[in-house]
Amino acid sequence: MKNVIKIFAPSTEPNSLGARFRKSRFQLFVKLTKKLAGPLRILDIGGLEEYWIINGIANNPRYEITLLNLTAQEVHHVNFKSVIGDATNLHQYKKNEFDISFSNSVIDHLNSFDNQKKMAEEVRRVSKFYFVQCPYRYFPIEPHYLLPFAQFIPKQFLYSLLTKTKLSRGKIWDEEHAIDYLKEIRLMSIRELRECFPSSQIHKERFLGMVKSITVHNFK
Repeated sequence: MKNVIKIFAPSTEPNSLGARFRKSRFQLFVKLTKKLAGPLRILDIGGLEEYWIINGIANNPRYEITLLNLTAQEVHHVNFKSVIGDATNLHQYKKNEFDISFSNSVIDHLNSFDNQKKMAEEVRRVSKFYFVQCPYRYFPIEPHYLLPFAQFIPKQFLYSLLTKTKLSRGKIWDEEHAIDYLKEIRLMSIRELRECFPSSQIHKERFLGMVKSITVHNFK
């Protein structure tokens, strides 16, 4: 069990599966954007400066990155700025204000398919290109709870598993934290991502031959 927890630890852990996927995903992003003229104005929805620093982007003049979150984030490098905003309503930005909208594991935290469609509409409106990732709904291990098929377990029963047992990530969850996650988490299928992002391409990340994560983009 400890080895499983280590493998599926949060992507902030350098040896986790999520961290390895994010590194590979960023390499794909760089490859797809290589021919675009810089500087690239990037809106990172739900992102942190640390992610870009790890990938060597700190003070790189090719990238001008706006980090959009529900709360302000501290930044330390000249090519970053932090703004407060809502992924489903980017009214402060005009059409194609950014070259690229970028997002890792945010669209799965929007509670409903309606909200996910709203985020997709805003992403397509404010940027010429987009690169949006989401954990895959049908991967056997739900990544937030680290439980088999937790995405299909009735929420009341899942709440009991989280708050009364250590089956999820080897710990008993705080009740408020569990409620917040149960309210917001909604994984997506490939069909749903295609509906949100028509005429896009889907990149599938696999673990043991199974699709674990999906990224949608409109780079050619």
